[in-house]
Amino acid sequence: MNLAHLLQRQARVVPERPALFSGTTCVATHAQWAQRCQHLAMQFQAAGLQPGDRVALFMRNHVRYLEVLFAAWWAGLAVVPINAKLHVREAQWIIDNAQARWAFVTADITSDTGENLSGLERVIDVDSAEADALWQLPASPVDTPITERQADDLAWLFYTSGTTGRPKGVMITHRNLMTMGLGYFCDVDAVSPQDTIAYAAPMSHGAGIYAIPHLMAGARHMVPPSGGFDPAELFALGQQVGPLSMFAAPTIVKRLVDHAETAGLSASACGQSFKTVVYGGAPMYAADIQRALRVMGPRFVQIYGQGESPMVGTALSRHHLQDTQHPRHLDRLASIGVAQTPVNIRVTDEKGRDLPLGEIGEVLIEGDSVMAGYWRNPEATAQAIQNGWLFTGDMGCLDADGFLTLKDRSKDMIISGGSNIYPREIEEVLLHAPGVSEVAVVGAPDPEWGEVVVAFVVPQAGHTLDTAALDALCLQEIARFKRPKRYVVVDSLPKNNYGKVLKTELRQRLA
Repeated sequence: MNLAHLLQRQARVVPERPALFSGTTCVATHAQWAQRCQHLAMQFQAAGLQPGDRVALFMRNHVRYLEVLFAAWWAGLAVVPINAKLHVREAQWIIDNAQARWAFVTADITSDTGENLSGLERVIDVDSAEADALWQLPASPVDTPITERQADDLAWLFYTSGTTGRPKGVMITHRNLMTMGLGYFCDVDAVSPQDTIAYAAPMSHGAGIYAIPHLMAGARHMVPPSGGFDPAELFALGQQVGPLSMFAAPTIVKRLVDHAETAGLSASACGQSFKTVVYGGAPMYAADIQRALRVMGPRFVQIYGQGESPMVGTALSRHHLQDTQHPRHLDRLASIGVAQTPVNIRVTDEKGRDLPLGEIGEVLIEGDSVMAGYWRNPEATAQAIQNGWLFTGDMGCLDADGFLTLKDRSKDMIISGGSNIYPREIEEVLLHAPGVSEVAVVGAPDPEWGEVVVAFVVPQAGHTLDTAALDALCLQEIARFKRPKRYVVVDSLPKNNYGKVLKTELRQRLA
């Protein structure tokens, strides 16, 4: 099994179909994409790169990202995607740990520091003359055979975001990504050859591997000219090339909705720009998705997964999100949906025993999407995967219909006076308060209670928050012992490069 066969198949069946776009400009058909990958694969092999060797991609979003990705797989190599927002020194640690031999970069990643990557045989700026020469096709067509790989061979060495320390290398195989791609059609969205996936979120993360199901369907792949997320640009591009599909973190969804609301766009007008927005990667609060549905219409699907089971865990479908007549609609809206087709989900206690419905425990995932393990870290692998089940570290509960509701990361749970308190429950309440934009709830050390609840609150622009009113709302909606003992009003919340709130940093402020 080699994921490069997906590209080869499209190049044979629909060679002239437009495939890669920079904005509205087509830069490659499926046949041209495959030819470039064959040519690059041949040069990888000529340089002595062997099957299983690692090639790092430390790039902003770029059409050549997908060409390097599939060329590496064509040659039997594994890719190491690195978020372009990381500091060069952080990227260097990943490259050293992964023992990568080559790296493809964009020049802007080092412009702020002036530092360069080291310890690599070759570093290629994809916008350079050197890269143009590497991409230059010979006069005669190239016919490089795909290097066959086993289903469980490494394809994508993804490094976790490292909110609690050094990131770990997650070994994702060809089987894992094939499972993810096929599962997309079952549980997330139908894809047609006329569809366009837009890469606005980092291609080093979930957005990049969503290239796989869209390639399976022969759809179009578009990188915005900005190389990132600009709501006005995306709305305009959708109007020009057809409604877009994309993956987005909840922070991006919120900015899309803000733009649509500010621009006075109707839900039908939003539908001319967007077909499907798949969101995940961080909590989406019920109030935020209700607003998104109200402003932009039924364009949303939620997925839950982890780097260790990429994009595959649960899905909250378009149908479930808009089924307002269901008696448990609000509960489902606050959930993350039901198990995706390729996996099984359990909720267990600290000893791995299944819990009754409604009881909170650790979420476990089992299936062909689950990683092979952590790179060069057998101890962490043994802790994370037990008897084929991935222990996610997320706390949640299942209902009788199979809907999973996350409460929090196990490490974020607050224990106050012997009682377990889940920050997300409090955050959901506070987000309904007038003038509140964002909330993060953490525990602060306390000599009497062990921990007490502290809420960091970001006001909406132009609003002044009344903490007494926030406290009254909490007393109205949740048990008294759960309410924050302290409210800290801040201009913004610290986040990592994937938009996840860094609660470790907030806890450090309180230490």
